Parts: sequence; structure tokens; C-alpha cells
Amino acid sequence: MKKIVVIGPESTGKSTLSEQLAAHLHTVWVPEFARDYLNQLHRPYEEADLLAIARGQIQSEDRLFHQANRFLICDTDLYVIKVWSEHKYQTCHPWILQQIAQRTYDLYILTYIDIPWTYDPQREYPQPEMREYFFRIYRDIVIQSGTPWICVKGNEQERLQTALNGIHSLFPQTSMHP
Repeated sequence: MKKIVVIGPESTGKSTLSEQLAAHLHTVWVPEFARDYLNQLHRPYEEADLLAIARGQIQSEDRLFHQANRFLICDTDLYVIKVWSEHKYQTCHPWILQQIAQRTYDLYILTYIDIPWTYDPQREYPQPEMREYFFRIYRDIVIQSGTPWICVKGNEQERLQTALNGIHSLFPQTSMHP
């Protein structure tokens, strides 16, 4: 089983790409837990909510791992929680850092900021300089992770094709259709 994480700044097509990859690879994907959590919160999130979101993301990932077919596609991982926590609160809960150190993935797919930012009440940083700032943080994370990674750019179809090409070249023995 190969675990693939789609990671990047907000409003860069992570969820769309995750869902498309899962469909093309005939497997399941782990949606971003934060989205449903925040939709049900009915108040601004607080630092303690980030720990609850991290736990929920891990539980979802572990549950869906057993349903996956050769690949588990993850729409974000705990690095995203770490980035938001450090940006907003200048710290990150030790449990989140411990989980980041313990959990392993086989590929990161980094989404570039070349698609327009789309308004969503959960999104906070539409400014081009902030999108670039967060992209650089995620790029540094994947570079330093020691895990293979690719960056996807362009429209939805170009991103999907780049991601599929990367997966097929990195995992040729596991990426054949069922």
C-alpha cells in the first residue's frame, strides 16, 4: 500500500485532485477532516481545535487505509495543521509534532498557486503574497521530508496528468489498473 499526500496552500485544488486521483487509481481518498469539523463548529476555531482536527485526520486516514486499493490518497496531512498552528499561534502541539515524526508517506504532490483563489468562508489568505508565502513553506516541507515529491501546475487536467505520470513512474509495479 502506497500513501500519497496532496499538499499545498489553500484554494490550490487539493480536494479536487485527491478525488480525481482516487477515481483514476480505483481507490479511496481521505478528505480534509478540518472542512467538516469547521463547518459544524459555528464559532471561530481556536488553538485547541487544531489538535481535535489533527486527531480526526489521523483517525480518518487509519480507517480508510483498510479500504484502499494499492494507494491511499490523502487530502493534506498533519503538516498542514502544523503550518496553520505555527502561523496563527506561533506554536504547535507536541502530539501533532510526534505524529508527523512517526507517520510515513510514499509521495507528496504539491499543488502550485497558479489557479485563481476562490472564496470560501474557511479560507483566510487570498492575497498573492500570502499564497506565495505558504507555497514556499509547503515546498520546503516536502523538500526536507525525505519523501519523493512532485509539483503540479496548470489546469485540472494538466495537474491530474502530471500527478498520474509521477505516480506511474515512481510506482510502476503498483500503478497498473485492476
